[in-house]
Amino acid sequence: MDRGQAPAKARLLLADDHEMLLEMFALYLRKNHAFTVETARTFDEAAQKLQTEDPFDVTLLDWNMPGMHGVTGLKRALQLTGGRPVGIITGEALPKVIDETVAAGAAGIVLKSSGVRSLVNALNLILSGERYLPFDLVMRRADPNEESNDTLTKREMLILTEIAKGKRNKEICSDLQLALPTVKMYVSSLCRKLGAKNRLHATVIARDLGLM
Repeated sequence: MDRGQAPAKARLLLADDHEMLLEMFALYLRKNHAFTVETARTFDEAAQKLQTEDPFDVTLLDWNMPGMHGVTGLKRALQLTGGRPVGIITGEALPKVIDETVAAGAAGIVLKSSGVRSLVNALNLILSGERYLPFDLVMRRADPNEESNDTLTKREMLILTEIAKGKRNKEICSDLQLALPTVKMYVSSLCRKLGAKNRLHATVIARDLGLM
C-alpha cells in the first residue's frame, strides 16, 4: 500500500428485518469505522447479494428474519460466502441456539442489546479470524440449569402481546381488567425470564425467539 493511502474498508453484509435497528447499526458503522455496509431485510435478499455482488469480508444474519429458518439459513449462507465468515445477530440466544450455530461453523453471535461499540469489537475479532461469543452467552452455555426462555405463562404472553402493540401499563389494565400492580408484576416477571432490560427489549427478544 502506498504511503498515505487509506486502508481498504472491510465489506459487511448486515441482514435484519428490524428496520430501525438495521439502519442504526449501518449508519454508525459507515460513519465511524472502517466498513462499507450493505443491508438486507430478508434472508432471500441477503442470499441474492451474496451471489451477485462482490465478496463480503463478513456477513451478519438475523437469526429469526423471514426466510432464515435458523441454522438452515446459516448453513446456506456459509456455502454462498465461499469460506468467508458468517455470524449471527440476535436479540437473545438459548444454549441450544448457541450450540447449533457454533457446530454449523458460525463466526460468532452478536447480541442486539450489546450496542454499536460491542458490534464493532465483534466484527474486528471475526475479521481477525477468531470466533466471537459474548461472555454472558459463554457462561449461559456452560450452565445447563439456566432458566429457559420458554417458561412464560399464558398471562405473561398475553401481557407481552399487548406491550408489542405499543400499549402502556394503564391501557393494559383497562383492556384486561387487571390492577396496575398486577400488570407491573407480570411485566417485571416476563422481562426477567427473557433477560430483557426493558419492555421494548422484551418484544425484540420474543420476536427473535419466535414467541410472537
